[in-house]
Amino acid sequence: MKETVSYVLVTPYTVAKSRTGGVVSRLLAQSDLELVGAQMIAADDKFANEYAASIASYPYSNSVPLLANYVEHNVGPYGGRKHRSLLLLFKGEDPCGKLTSICGHMYAEHMGIESFTGETIRDTYADLITDPNDPTKVTYFEPAVFTPRIQETADDHLTVFSKFLKGQPNIVENISYPDPSRIERTLVILKPDNWRYASSKPGTIIDMFSRTGLRIVGIKVHRFSLAQALEFYGSVETTLKEKLAPVFGKRARELIEKEFDMRLSDETAKMLVENFGEECAYDQFVQIVEFMSGMRPDQKCDPAKPGNVKCMLLIYEGEDAVKKIRDVLGPTDPLKAPGGTIRREFGSNVMVNTAHASDSVESAKREMDIIKIHQNSLESIINDYLSSIKRH
Repeated sequence: MKETVSYVLVTPYTVAKSRTGGVVSRLLAQSDLELVGAQMIAADDKFANEYAASIASYPYSNSVPLLANYVEHNVGPYGGRKHRSLLLLFKGEDPCGKLTSICGHMYAEHMGIESFTGETIRDTYADLITDPNDPTKVTYFEPAVFTPRIQETADDHLTVFSKFLKGQPNIVENISYPDPSRIERTLVILKPDNWRYASSKPGTIIDMFSRTGLRIVGIKVHRFSLAQALEFYGSVETTLKEKLAPVFGKRARELIEKEFDMRLSDETAKMLVENFGEECAYDQFVQIVEFMSGMRPDQKCDPAKPGNVKCMLLIYEGEDAVKKIRDVLGPTDPLKAPGGTIRREFGSNVMVNTAHASDSVESAKREMDIIKIHQNSLESIINDYLSSIKRH
């Protein structure tokens, strides 16, 4: 079976209630599909109407009118303000069938409380309430997520998304704060160790960050190029040399003196620090770059080409965003992190420590500039896929 592309749209209500992490956990852990794109969007009326019409054009279940009506009235702006939805793009064999199985159905006969098991995303996060006196009349409906059941529908919906995404910003600015000077934005990177195999870990980490009360205003799947990794971690190279070169030099001196049963002069010890120690420290820097990009600085490659490993970038916004995120994340060394922090729960060592968070507003701006946070490849991924199916 050939690989195709489908999507899950997380509704504004689910995003606003900070249920994003729980949804992502299920989607990543329960299938072999690859998450190839993600973007936080703020739909306008035109998109909401076109998307609703596209849903209504495929009446393959009795939930279609409910879903189309929901999109028309809840995905678009309300009260003059746009709302955040999260669009996730998945690639693999039979993505529609697999995503539908995880998201769950919303049938009229499943209105009773006992019919919900919590097995699917909709079982857990959706609501379908009817009039006790008229079971056919729905009084409240919240689907939590949208995903198409068949590939033909997915392709049509992706065409609608592609038209909307053209020129859309990657960071959603849909709210006015009473005192904007108190609002910060910070960057979080879910590192490559979270993506080595199908796991709920990325979603669980997002869920743990939700305790801060901050808003996710930007998100994308990213592959560091070698050039980006070198620039991003450039300041770390100097720090590693300052901190680790003396440590490696001292250790080398101890081993040599023990092996040869002699005492080295201070001048020789200094040379060990300046040569061997600095070389070892630089190797640590190289390992970081390779870990984040999948490529080494001495490797023959195009330094601007996206690397071989995947990350997820998240932009959080709110008061004291930098401190709140770093408090939940924990110290660089997972062994020194307090219980309940993300690095204590999921980190292995100072490099494989599951996530990065900016240490200041200034650092966040610098880092976001390096990774081009205002650009998102999701639209081009959709267009490339749609072009490929037209050719065939």
